[in-house]
Amino acid sequence: MPGPSPDGATRMTDVKKLFVKTYGCQMNVYDSERMAEALGAKGYVTTDVVEEADMVLLNTCHIREKASEKLYSDLGRLRALKAERPGMKVGVAGCVAQAEGEEILRRSPVVDLVVGPQAYHRLPAMVEGGGRVVDTDFPVEDKFTLLPERKALRGPTAFLTVQEGCDKFCAFCVVPYTRGAEVSRPVARLLDEARGLVMQGVREITLLGQNVNAYHGEGPGGSWGLARLVRELAKVEGLARIRYTTSHPNDMDDDLIAAHGDLRELMPYLHLPVQSGSDRILKAMNRKHTAESYLRLVDRIRAARPDILLSSDFIVGFPGETDADFRATLDLIRAVGFGAAFSFKYSARPGTPAAEKPPVAAEEADARLQELQGLITAQQHAAQEAMVGREVQVLYEKTGRKPGQMVGKSDHLHAVHVEHPEGRVGQLQRVRVTASAANSLAAEPVGPAS
Repeated sequence: MPGPSPDGATRMTDVKKLFVKTYGCQMNVYDSERMAEALGAKGYVTTDVVEEADMVLLNTCHIREKASEKLYSDLGRLRALKAERPGMKVGVAGCVAQAEGEEILRRSPVVDLVVGPQAYHRLPAMVEGGGRVVDTDFPVEDKFTLLPERKALRGPTAFLTVQEGCDKFCAFCVVPYTRGAEVSRPVARLLDEARGLVMQGVREITLLGQNVNAYHGEGPGGSWGLARLVRELAKVEGLARIRYTTSHPNDMDDDLIAAHGDLRELMPYLHLPVQSGSDRILKAMNRKHTAESYLRLVDRIRAARPDILLSSDFIVGFPGETDADFRATLDLIRAVGFGAAFSFKYSARPGTPAAEKPPVAAEEADARLQELQGLITAQQHAAQEAMVGREVQVLYEKTGRKPGQMVGKSDHLHAVHVEHPEGRVGQLQRVRVTASAANSLAAEPVGPAS
């Protein structure tokens, strides 16, 4: 830790600086924050300037295409920097670390330590221990209880991990192998952490999990589902908004659907990945739902909350996908009407069942992806245009580029730019939407902020 100078002030030359680069999902954003807090207890402060870092931590994601190549490209750029700063440590964390372990040390001499997502509570000891080390074990202990109290907040919104891992074993996905089996955190600890966040100024919490609506944490009276947890969180004074991601269609139970209609704190936005509209491809993916069951589920959700905005994930070019299968996906998209979606061309992940099957020709997959994204973009723009003239609530998260402008998210997770010189970060403001741009809305304030 920084030592005192003769007059009692901190000697800034003793401060150790940590640079963190986060790849991929919101879970990794949360993990990066917690690792930074854990290292903060050992004297590290975060920096946005990699050239001045005493430690560089790359928190990786294995979901997207060419994840390993991106990592090794970044490690190559760090080689020259570390030569100039021989005392600098380089760590690799996250799902690529879990999947490749010792291989990372072998391929990249610049790396000092490799830590998997279930072991980042042991990161401070790894840093202090010296030498080149790998820790990708799945520990018996609860890593969350061994981390310091959360302090490093960046605004009025925060992530809160409630569940990790997945038991679904979709044929394309590495999560069960890199994050492990489904584990849910106890209710009491989550409520304590949520109350602590609110005391620090947080007004919106997004509950995270690889399969968040499979949450089954221990609470008073036994196991609680996600709906019961959300209902209890809604009672926390000062917590204005609750969201959760990412969900599996098969775990949307009646109570969770009802909660969307019952709780004003639960935002009218739901990310519900379907991946394909073809039953044949869904079966090959091991998704265990059908296009029809997904459409029936959407009807039930909209009956509970008619104004809800839905988003989804799609994979095109999955092994064996025919043009008829792809057309079935487009038909499902038209039937649902999504407000947003993430879509990707299938790329094999080593160790997954689908990786053993011959892929769809690249040029065909590219053409399908472009057509699908065109349809999704049209639906997104239609959803945004439908908001023009409506009044919505916006949580201000930052100041805008223009003087007097505030930027925040609507209830439906639209980015909204508001001309409001008196606005302040952390305020909830009723606004009237005046225009729709490519990926955002413009609005004017209506009434006082809260």
